[in-house]
Amino acid sequence: MNITLPPVFTLSKLSFLITAFIGSQVYAQTQSSTHQIEEITVTAQKRDQSIQDVPVSISAYDGAFLESLGVAELDMLSDITPGLVIQEQSPNNPGFVIRGITSDSGSSQAAPRVSIYYNGADVSRSRGSYFELFDIERIEVVKGPQATLFGTAASVGALSVITRKPQEEFGAEIKTSIGNYSAETLSGFVTGGNSQVQGRFAFSYRQRDGFIRNIAGEADSQNPDGYDQEDMHGIERTAFRPSLRFTPSEDLTIDLVYTYEKNDDSGTSFKNGLYAPTGGDTSPFSFVEMSGSPVSQSVLGNDGLGVERTVEDINLTLNWDINSQLTFTSITAGRQFDSLEVFDADGTQAWFLEFAEDAQGDQFSQELRIVHQGDKLTTIAGVSYFTEDGSQAVPFSTEESIFLNCLGVFAAFAQPCIASDGSVPILTPVLTEGAAQVLPYSLEFENYGETDAYSAFADVTYAISNALELTAGLRYVREDKTSGYRSDAPASVLTGSELFTVDTDGQIFRAEEDYDDWLPRFNMLYILNEDINMYATISKGRRSDVLNVTSVRGEDGLGERSVTEVPAEIIWNYETGVKGQALDKSVNYNLSVFYQDYSNFQVTLLDDDGVAFAADAGSATNVGAEAEVRALLGVDFEVFANLAYLDATIDDDSTNGNLAGNRFRLQPEWTGSLGMFYATQLAEGYNFTSSLVYSYRSDVFFEPANAPISGLDISEDAVSLVSARIGIAGEEESWAVSLFANNLLDKEYLVDAGNTGGGFGNPTFVAGPPRFYGVEFKMHFGE
Repeated sequence: MNITLPPVFTLSKLSFLITAFIGSQVYAQTQSSTHQIEEITVTAQKRDQSIQDVPVSISAYDGAFLESLGVAELDMLSDITPGLVIQEQSPNNPGFVIRGITSDSGSSQAAPRVSIYYNGADVSRSRGSYFELFDIERIEVVKGPQATLFGTAASVGALSVITRKPQEEFGAEIKTSIGNYSAETLSGFVTGGNSQVQGRFAFSYRQRDGFIRNIAGEADSQNPDGYDQEDMHGIERTAFRPSLRFTPSEDLTIDLVYTYEKNDDSGTSFKNGLYAPTGGDTSPFSFVEMSGSPVSQSVLGNDGLGVERTVEDINLTLNWDINSQLTFTSITAGRQFDSLEVFDADGTQAWFLEFAEDAQGDQFSQELRIVHQGDKLTTIAGVSYFTEDGSQAVPFSTEESIFLNCLGVFAAFAQPCIASDGSVPILTPVLTEGAAQVLPYSLEFENYGETDAYSAFADVTYAISNALELTAGLRYVREDKTSGYRSDAPASVLTGSELFTVDTDGQIFRAEEDYDDWLPRFNMLYILNEDINMYATISKGRRSDVLNVTSVRGEDGLGERSVTEVPAEIIWNYETGVKGQALDKSVNYNLSVFYQDYSNFQVTLLDDDGVAFAADAGSATNVGAEAEVRALLGVDFEVFANLAYLDATIDDDSTNGNLAGNRFRLQPEWTGSLGMFYATQLAEGYNFTSSLVYSYRSDVFFEPANAPISGLDISEDAVSLVSARIGIAGEEESWAVSLFANNLLDKEYLVDAGNTGGGFGNPTFVAGPPRFYGVEFKMHFGE
């Protein structure tokens, strides 16, 4: 294994960091013993534990830490968490990457790899897993397979978000901000109650104009009389969360939480890398001319490009302390999402690849578990049920001659897809001898997925001595799956057959199958002394089998059912690490190294028609290391740093086909960040506050092929970003005013490339956010 330090970590810079860290330890050693990092309690093992006592790699942040950095979106966690990358094209299409393994498939027939937990319930389907971060108690990022306690979706890790619960004392907060791109936010909460019933209401509203101009519909565009599209990447997101806590006795707590979120965003800028907008260029960071479909409302469901998405979630959690050693927990949860995203997949002014995705899903889960904690033996046992019914419909709109010409079918006419002046040649009048000026064409295909998963699990930890604990756990899971597919694809006038996909003649093709597996884990925790713990773990992860149903052309020329099964992706994770604290708890740190062995590694590819499908890429290997450190340099100054290295590839074996030797999609070799907080009293009643975060990510490939498309590179070089906050606060932060900036240096970078257009030979590129800045005001009332 060759380990090459990234350019950001040259010898001189590394020496500086080492010197700074050593200096911080010396400085911290001179401080009062009262300056200690607050201990974080986590529930990654289904019980309250200090993060240092959990024998797995875990990063955890409380709400105060997140607020001090201005973390309001899931993808911002990437900047502070080693081994985590969250890509957000839109709230409808997030990608979660833990240790180089991506989970972002929107197909109802495919399973996620990363468990997203919301108040203890699995919400992992990608189209429903994005949510706003407001009024958060804690976030835990657990790395490595966690299937024994979190379920099969946690085949490579889990991200768990816990919201703040009601309290008896009155408290309230209001926070608002304004910024560039006409950004406005408003959020807050109010809570209070009595000894038996407490309530809380939290809310969030954010809106911002798009940062990529879209000239479609303007006077200088090719369609000045067409629909005036909004600028891309604009957002309008509304969310609220009422919750109740019932405490009829000191042994029983019942939490009822309802969450509603509504997204109305202007959509993603898929900039074509081959053809420029009128008067523009192909840079992903300049304006676009994404005009969409002239019949968008009737075919795609909306006149304009963008995302309309609604998510509702309800959660009922009961915790009963039966006695001092035995606790019973019940978590009942339901989640529903409905999203429509209309997008211009070719990213040009041509009526070429105009798509929508109408995704819907209903989830219900029930978990029952008991935890017994004795002097030496801790036992966790439970059962769970998860059911999901989802669909993903994909309507498509084009003009026949434009579609075929842009694919190169009419090369003999020597007409470009888009001319140098930005105009779009339409060959229909010539091809039909004047019988038609345009030939609108539309089709729609849809996949369905129904899953019922039944699990039983047990996990036992035994303290052999005061220094050594051993854990063994096992989950049995059974999945009943039904997959479906339909395609409404009429014959093209010019070709006499469907432009792509095969029509199912009004039928829904279905297939059913059952799967089961045993998922173990084995952990060892060795307490070297009161400050240092060492651990080792072996665990098995499993991404569920894909029951893929589609249509193919039969011998009679008609569509017939095609069923393929992609076997379950199996991961064995071998890991060891050390967690510790030093200098009277003013410094804490953790370090881990791991080796992951994959069989039947699942990838998402595009067929010749640009339609995504799951495939088995064979065996794969992932080797890496992660490190985190956090230190108090006195009462006013705190620093943190993390670094992760990954060497993750599909094994270079001839049996693994064309992808052999390739790196995983969205997998950076290096990720790291440095951050600091500084706060001090300016005068009586006034405090100065500040934070600064630097993050680094090395180069990534955006497609499993690791290869150019139509001669264009589908990758991104290393990216470094800086964010900062500075402000003034009152005593005990009863009020605060802050200036903030994300991407402070206005770095241009990509968040994705290739995309649906790449499947048709027209790769598109998605720009990352530019510098966002503004001012924020917060007022707190009560406790």
